[in-house]
Amino acid sequence: MSARKIGAVFVHLFTASGVVCALFAFLAISDQAVGAFFLWLALALFIDAADGPLARFVDTKTHLPRFSGEYLDLIIDYLNYVALPAFFLVSLPIIDGASGVVAAALILLTSLFHFSDTSSKTLDGYFVGFPAIWNVVVFYLYVFKANEAAALIIIMMLCLLTFIPIRWVHPFRVKKLRALTAVVVILGTLASVATVLGGFNPGMIEIVLLIFAPLYLVGVSLKKNLGDVT
Repeated sequence: MSARKIGAVFVHLFTASGVVCALFAFLAISDQAVGAFFLWLALALFIDAADGPLARFVDTKTHLPRFSGEYLDLIIDYLNYVALPAFFLVSLPIIDGASGVVAAALILLTSLFHFSDTSSKTLDGYFVGFPAIWNVVVFYLYVFKANEAAALIIIMMLCLLTFIPIRWVHPFRVKKLRALTAVVVILGTLASVATVLGGFNPGMIEIVLLIFAPLYLVGVSLKKNLGDVT
């Protein structure tokens, strides 16, 4: 077996390790260990961000053509970005009773459309429609202690935005402002980890970064959409 093929195997194993993160995240939320839950999701997010460049570097498509890293990635992403956050939503619960179950079901169902949509990404790297980053959504709802009505409205709006062809910036694939966007995302991620390790009592620096990061990403996305219209 060539060195390149061995490298491709290890890259796919690295991607597959995201499902182990999902397992431990399920166990954490079952034990009401919220901090551990989000840390496992953060590790899964790191794996998801790193495996793409690694796969392109070793050229997994050429050296393991029968094995689809894209399919593997989609399965694991659905677990970590959708199924686990939906489970979290009804396990705490952020939204009590039947409304919480309906909200979780909407997340699961609308995200299936996003993950099966063959036009969910543009050639220049933007997502089309809300990109089903429910791990981020439930983290913000939990950290900022959103009340049930606000949480339900936000979830329903984002579910609706799944079907509206608005461009949403991918922090690492969109070339324009990629370096700045990556720095903002990394700082926001570090602030999120610090918030978890601090017992979900973020300091002023963490709060500023947690607010600025999504506002920046939304701003870049709006600029793209308004530019396309004009």
